[in-house]
Amino acid sequence: MCGLSGELRLDGARPDVAAVTAMTAALEARGPDGAGLWMQGPVALGHRRLKIIDLSERAAQPMVDSELGLAGVFNGCLYNYRELMRELRAEGYRFFSASDTEVLLKAYHRWGRRCVDRFKGMFAFAVVERDTGTLVLGRDRLGIKPLYLTRDAARLRFASSLPALVAGGGVDTDLDLVALHHYMTFHSVVPPPRTILRGVEKLPPATVRTVRPDGTTEDHRYWVPDFTRHRDLAPEEWRHAVLEGLRTAVDRRMVADVPVGVLLSGGLDSSFIVALLAEAGQRDLTTFSIGFAAAGGESGDEFGYSDLVARRFGTDHHKIPVDDSRLLPALAGAVEAMSEPMVSHDAVAFYLLSQEVSRHVKVVQSGQGADEVFAGYDWYPPLADVPRDRAAEAYAGVFFDRRHDALAGILNEPYLLDADASFDFVRGHFAAPGAETAVDAALRLDTTVMLVDDPVKRVDNMTMAWGLEARTPFLDHDLVELAAACPPELKLASGGKGVLKDAARGLVPDEVIDRTKGYFPVPAIRHLSGPYLDMVREALSAPAAKARGLFRSDYVERLLTAPGDHRTTLGASQLWQIALLELWLQTHDL
Repeated sequence: MCGLSGELRLDGARPDVAAVTAMTAALEARGPDGAGLWMQGPVALGHRRLKIIDLSERAAQPMVDSELGLAGVFNGCLYNYRELMRELRAEGYRFFSASDTEVLLKAYHRWGRRCVDRFKGMFAFAVVERDTGTLVLGRDRLGIKPLYLTRDAARLRFASSLPALVAGGGVDTDLDLVALHHYMTFHSVVPPPRTILRGVEKLPPATVRTVRPDGTTEDHRYWVPDFTRHRDLAPEEWRHAVLEGLRTAVDRRMVADVPVGVLLSGGLDSSFIVALLAEAGQRDLTTFSIGFAAAGGESGDEFGYSDLVARRFGTDHHKIPVDDSRLLPALAGAVEAMSEPMVSHDAVAFYLLSQEVSRHVKVVQSGQGADEVFAGYDWYPPLADVPRDRAAEAYAGVFFDRRHDALAGILNEPYLLDADASFDFVRGHFAAPGAETAVDAALRLDTTVMLVDDPVKRVDNMTMAWGLEARTPFLDHDLVELAAACPPELKLASGGKGVLKDAARGLVPDEVIDRTKGYFPVPAIRHLSGPYLDMVREALSAPAAKARGLFRSDYVERLLTAPGDHRTTLGASQLWQIALLELWLQTHDL
């Protein structure tokens, strides 16, 4: 797990080493264990390293394989790198390291851009062909690892974070109005390739982009789950298949040359991971939970459940209570760590949790993704009886923060669009082939878009702010494909994630399986008051906010007067949504 950056010149000039150096320096938190820079011809690569696999300097990056004529930078982990290394050795390849980075380079040499079909892991990479000058960029199937790009007539730059690209200079930082529409409507999700900035895009998940020396590009999308019933199994067979699939996914994510811990929230998903690791014989497993002070009548921790699981499986458990004296200052750090504005209030929870966890381990497994993959959220059941041809409208009704017409009362005229960009995007996605039912279509959209650009991005940004690698077994692509084929009624059963709950029965304590679904609670942000409300008011009245003129003043005043009275469809604070955008823009001097 690392940070990468680079530049490809398209105008015949030499790369701007100072810009690549600045981008790489901005990624230091993602890779505190080492730094490297490589340049040849029109290309320069930068890298910050977090040592997880092959801790020696032989695995340092940028990695150059002179024999094969390749150079590359890599962020992530190939969980099956040992198997691939054996296969490549059998075909005559010689290795100078024991790293998955070298496996990636040799796999690319052997199989070209189709090498990604063989990878089981999370990754973003850039590979340069010495003899042709071709640059190849790739991203994993579920978009767990980020890759941002900016381009003009003279050059293409890329980096693991949006702020790193900005640090390199020369980026158009005006707001992208379609992305702003998505942020305000599509629950703050901005689908790729757009970002909130007009001059920055992100490589879509499951995509390999080939960039030739003349600047022409070709994208290859190599994975699309279809959400159709291509497996005919009885309910008990589905339960067994899910259990075996998750066992494999959890086991894969233990590959490391450093200890691996678990983020234990006390919910089903993380508890299931702990149970499977204990079943597999893991001893003295280190687990971590976080909790916050209550506010607005809402509890801020789930320690009762995480303590129960830790006792049951004998983990070395670290319980991290956070009082308000730490929470408020941490908000600034969490916003700074965001590659894009992310409104979910639990970002600061992951930020503080990662800060503590990184003092003990470099790698953790997390239960993230189970709700999107196995239909755990409460917006899925209302779609169960909706005809397929009305699915997009029904989805927008239960998920969108607001509809297009409402934006006229929120945004000032220069930022308004005539077209309903967010609904047009969802309608196009729902119209794609496959996904037999409304629930299937919603799960396909959430798994391939919402998941990537909300919870996945949030956890990556917050953990990597402290040099912590988070691995997500529920996003193992084999398990995702299995879940996509599972009948919706089995996933919706038992209040959501029914087939997963059935698979956990007998391994996870019943009290955890049968509890009411919880979230990562940060009550002080959900119920804005006191110093949190003061912070929000200051951001929205700052000179930069007034000069930008994003939001109508009467709308802002209405929210500030009664912050608890104005929530989105899913119950999020409208005030926090607009304030977070301003806080992010101001934090990054945009």
